[in-house]
Amino acid sequence: MEFSRVEVITGISKIAALQKALGRFRISGMTVYQVLGCGVQHGTQEFELDERTDIQLLPKEVVMIVLPTAEVSELIEFLKKELYTGHIGDGKIFVSSITNIVRVRTGEEGAEALLSGEK
Repeated sequence: MEFSRVEVITGISKIAALQKALGRFRISGMTVYQVLGCGVQHGTQEFELDERTDIQLLPKEVVMIVLPTAEVSELIEFLKKELYTGHIGDGKIFVSSITNIVRVRTGEEGAEALLSGEK
């Protein structure tokens, strides 16, 4: 089975709702971390009249999910609807291939490393 990593960069205010929504999407595990960053607007806030020429880093959250590659398209469509506001800062979604997964405690690799259960 092939796996992909989906990383979602979005505003801090969207994390609680996204977490609940992902639970309804059968996502059982995720990693969330706080970052600073900006996109093509260089950190320009929507209410500012002029676009910035210097970069201002804004607080964001990154949600990382690993799932079977066959489910990625459905998840992306779901995330696009869930995160969309039409305003600057809705976020970005990055998808990359996973070559291996290792559960450190047991040494399991591949799909077995993601399955629940004790050994």
